[in-house]
Amino acid sequence: MPTAAKKHRKERGGMHCGNGRIGKHRKHPSGRGNAGGQHMHRIAFDKYHPGYFGKVGMRYFHYKKNPHHMPTVNVDKLWSMVGLEQRKEYAKKSDGTVPLLDVTAHGFFKVLGKGKLPKQPIAIKAKFFSKQAEEKIKNAGGACILTA
Repeated sequence: MPTAAKKHRKERGGMHCGNGRIGKHRKHPSGRGNAGGQHMHRIAFDKYHPGYFGKVGMRYFHYKKNPHHMPTVNVDKLWSMVGLEQRKEYAKKSDGTVPLLDVTAHGFFKVLGKGKLPKQPIAIKAKFFSKQAEEKIKNAGGACILTA
């Protein structure tokens, strides 16, 4: 916006430029930024930002994310990783061969037990299995293979 079109050009004639005569336009009358959160602005901080001050929980010195990294996948998503074509192919076979799915190759470490598995057997390789996931896979006639 060009300067000539701004409201301030009109305000120039009036002595206070829209900032009033009594409460004068001073630099930072209530402090800069978040100043006064525990003092004069306490009510606003407590009302709009509860829990802003203080600590919670325990400290964990030198927290390494890598040992705690465990992407998970649920049982109901396993067959989508195998694919529909391969699933139909294995369903036709009568010699007892089952598809082997390595979930770590898909970026998952742990298999969880949410959802339902079809009654078609499947062998799953993963680092970790929950009890429910292991139960569901074995009930479908499949196998859980642990990898390091």
